[in-house]
Amino acid sequence: MKAFTYERAKDPVAAARAAARPGAKFLAGGTNLLDLMKIEVETPTHLIDVQDLGLDRIEKTKEGGLRIGAFATNTALAADERVRRDYGVLSRAIVAGASGQLRNKATTAGNLLQRTRCPYFYDTNMACNKRRPGTGCSAIGGYSRQLAVVGSSNDCIATNPSDMNVAMRVLDATVETVNPEGRTRAIPIADFHRLPGNTPHIETALQPGELITAVTLPRPIRGTHIYEKVRDRASYAFALVSVAAVIQKDGTGRVALGGVAHKPWRVEAAEAAMPQGARAVTATLLADARPTQDNAYKVPLVERTLAAVISQARTA
Repeated sequence: MKAFTYERAKDPVAAARAAARPGAKFLAGGTNLLDLMKIEVETPTHLIDVQDLGLDRIEKTKEGGLRIGAFATNTALAADERVRRDYGVLSRAIVAGASGQLRNKATTAGNLLQRTRCPYFYDTNMACNKRRPGTGCSAIGGYSRQLAVVGSSNDCIATNPSDMNVAMRVLDATVETVNPEGRTRAIPIADFHRLPGNTPHIETALQPGELITAVTLPRPIRGTHIYEKVRDRASYAFALVSVAAVIQKDGTGRVALGGVAHKPWRVEAAEAAMPQGARAVTATLLADARPTQDNAYKVPLVERTLAAVISQARTA
């Protein structure tokens, strides 16, 4: 691990100002960042610990939704009575991820910023445009069984590994931030994560130093909330494919996918076909898919997982 300096921030704007300087990083739960620092994929020169900012409350909004503090832990969020009752897809997605110990430390903002699990990103001996821009992508032409089938580019085929992000996308969450000048903004989750294009190292819409302060959920959506995750083993494994869905009695609904793209994958136009079944929805969701030989299985797996989700909703 490279040497770094450390401070504990007491104020969100001051924290953002400190993080704007080159080489600085925020530290919250540290469940992803510290692992990356140990293998020198991440080499920050200064850490700003933001755990003392008090941004861990979960509160009702005047619009009837929920405002989730950026540093609410995954455990607290998944267990919150209002989340379990009104946003079941989110609670189920969080519980499907990581281990209990990790969920006790991992935070909402950290989960939004979770880095890819592409093996070439973690191997500092391999070329990776995400880790070192302009060096190439060893995953393209390499072993790509877990990697993206849609929304990828000639520079990167990495996936977003988060379960929580897929549920946030289907719920139309909004990410609240503050920048080093104290200005706040609200970023729709649809615009928060980026596709790789030719700049895969730029993963979100955040500007230098911008600090996530909360995530807001709109009023609850009625219907059956389901999160289905397909993985190589029953626990503590990242999704090969996942489906977050909220489905109504008449078969209409909304759906987002995990494990298939650089960001949580939702194509609203596909949802018009929900009453026609999984094949029709998948045809639009993955219309632009460019799978490799290793991960072509994900295309039919999406259809089958979505069919299982629709079937669950009918009998719920």
